[in-house]
Amino acid sequence: MFEVKDTDLFNLEEDDFDTILADDISFRGAIKFTKPFMIRGKVTGSVEATNDLVIDTEAVVKAEIAATRVLVRGKVEGNITGRDLVFVSSTGAVKGDITSKQVVLEPGARFSGKCTMTDN
Repeated sequence: MFEVKDTDLFNLEEDDFDTILADDISFRGAIKFTKPFMIRGKVTGSVEATNDLVIDTEAVVKAEIAATRVLVRGKVEGNITGRDLVFVSSTGAVKGDITSKQVVLEPGARFSGKCTMTDN
């Protein structure tokens, strides 16, 4: 198999997140955060972060996303900019463009868009 830098993103436990948007919450608007954040519900708007973002398996996000590292296990409709990493797991789906230093699409992941890998 292969190794992915920054794999500690996958080892984060629920207790490692200061904020979790629960699966029974629908949010519309702009979300900005500086600590690890997990989305389990529905978000429409924009997400801007200086830390990690996990979009959990049942989450549905229709937003422009910018974060340090992004792990997509659910569905995203919108562009994703990950400063260091964007990882789309086998359960994840992205409809939009991805820009990051490192992009990983796990076998089974669904992606429709343009992928741009950056140097910085």
